[in-house]
Amino acid sequence: MSETYSPPQTPLDLLHEDAQLIVVNKPPGLLSVPGRGEHLADCLLARVQASFPQALLVHRLDRDTSGVMVFAQTPHAQRHLGLQFEKRQTRKTYVARVWGIVEPKVGTVDLPLIVDWPNRPRQMVCHETGKPAVTDWRVVKHEADTTRIRLFPKTGRSHQLRVHMLASGHPILGDPFYAEGAARDFPRLMLHSEELRLKHPEGGVSMKFRAAPAF
Repeated sequence: MSETYSPPQTPLDLLHEDAQLIVVNKPPGLLSVPGRGEHLADCLLARVQASFPQALLVHRLDRDTSGVMVFAQTPHAQRHLGLQFEKRQTRKTYVARVWGIVEPKVGTVDLPLIVDWPNRPRQMVCHETGKPAVTDWRVVKHEADTTRIRLFPKTGRSHQLRVHMLASGHPILGDPFYAEGAARDFPRLMLHSEELRLKHPEGGVSMKFRAAPAF
């Protein structure tokens, strides 16, 4: 985390609201939950609770990642949704711009991950002690010497998409932890949670929430 934290002061972008769920489009640069210390108190959870005091956390996105994020309105919904994430029953689609020309058009990264303790919160590939992590990917298009790509995480490890792209030789543009040189010289991390599919806690109907990336 950089020394200065100056989250964007944009209004809450509400995608869906009902008696069980609140779905919002998280802006980049805003923590999902408060960090340690008063200067890290501003976060998406606090902003959602300002409008919906009963809102409960279900999952997180990295501070620098934007996109679809769901909150629960009741303890029942929190448990129901939490189990869906835990059992990998949700379907998540991300859009990213990465460094270099990615070939072929589709593929899978299957590399176990573990925290890089001396360099927390960085994560790293470790075949001895890492936890299983799998990401499917599909090229959308090439843009100059970069590639727009869709990422479909099959597991939910911390920094999974960022480390998997780095390990494949194509770091995500603007990544303050894993990109270097020209790949890092972008105004933001080019990673966005574009779509989330889940079952509604009341009745189990399959629902899909989408938000287009701003890059």
